[in-house]
Amino acid sequence: MDMTHKEKLAGKIYNWMEFGRAGFEVVGFDIQTEKISLLNQGKSYIQDVPEEVIEPLVAHGRFRATDDFSKLAEMDTINICVPTPLRKTKDPDMSFIVNSTEQIAKYLRPGTLVILESTTYPGTTDELVLPILEKSGLKVGEDFFVCFSPERVDPGNAKYQTRNIPKVVGGITPACTELGALFYAQSLDTVIPVTSTSVAEMVKLLENTFRMINIGLVNEMAMMCDRMGINVWEVIDAAATKPFGFMPFYPGPGLGGHCIPVDPFYLAWKTRQQGIEARFIDLAGYINGQMPHFVVDKVQHALNESRKPLRDSKIHVLGVAYKKNIEDVRESPALDIIHVLKQRGAVLSYSDPFVPHLRIDGLEMDSQDVLASCQAADCVVLI
Repeated sequence: MDMTHKEKLAGKIYNWMEFGRAGFEVVGFDIQTEKISLLNQGKSYIQDVPEEVIEPLVAHGRFRATDDFSKLAEMDTINICVPTPLRKTKDPDMSFIVNSTEQIAKYLRPGTLVILESTTYPGTTDELVLPILEKSGLKVGEDFFVCFSPERVDPGNAKYQTRNIPKVVGGITPACTELGALFYAQSLDTVIPVTSTSVAEMVKLLENTFRMINIGLVNEMAMMCDRMGINVWEVIDAAATKPFGFMPFYPGPGLGGHCIPVDPFYLAWKTRQQGIEARFIDLAGYINGQMPHFVVDKVQHALNESRKPLRDSKIHVLGVAYKKNIEDVRESPALDIIHVLKQRGAVLSYSDPFVPHLRIDGLEMDSQDVLASCQAADCVVLI
């Protein structure tokens, strides 16, 4: 694979930067015209992606964005990086993957490499994506090539970014895997080939389910310790001195972000299709879902100790993003905490330098001055 190939990545701005730097001509496809306009001006709409990285790529013709999907016919490699949310029933919503794949199938030509990066259940690439692409009349492994490679990003992490995070890739055929690994090796430090798309799909689900279940364990431990008057932080720190057989996880107000609270339920859904119950996932999901209520109960208890009711008390929340130093509020437990506090009659305000505006339960909120709001509050909740 030479450096003149064009590459399409749909949606995820993280992915294409390294390929542009490596000399590829990258075309980003999206349906949101506002984002397309910003990118073509060399501007970023994601806090983690600095404009000083985008600007030279645009200026030197290494990147452009478009909503003209007929340009897919010009691409040599097409990466699908679209959302994979859950429905309210916790079933997978595959519409974004299906719609993207149908667009690709219209313009698929011989020699094209198609890679799905969106987190999904095992079997998606073979059972859902491939049949749509095969409607083109082309044969996988000979006329075109298909892989799955799980997205691995950690927003706000300055140490591990796209280039130095090992990249897992598995293809439908050995030729697909070989081509996918060669493609990623052009711009990433380490590529890990696996034997199938299903293995690659399961890798991401194991990673995130591992985190979800261990967070659920330590959150339950926190509630146990609270009831018994034991400092859970001291317990964890002491346990972490064991040089083998223990990995510290820390309690929090719940799960946040677009991965950990969502991805394990893709696996749970798939296992139910096979007649197996994913009991750990369901239990951890329940425990983590109770943490916002646990936090609100602690707030109410603290106010009662000061002879104040929760109703009509002024509660100020510090931090509403799902993790520090980012602007992303998707699935943030802070939103659930604010929701429960409002239900119980509290008067809410918040401060977060990365989230100037917030809409929750139909209420528009603006980030407030930290010092003044804390001084005026009956209780401050640090999230």
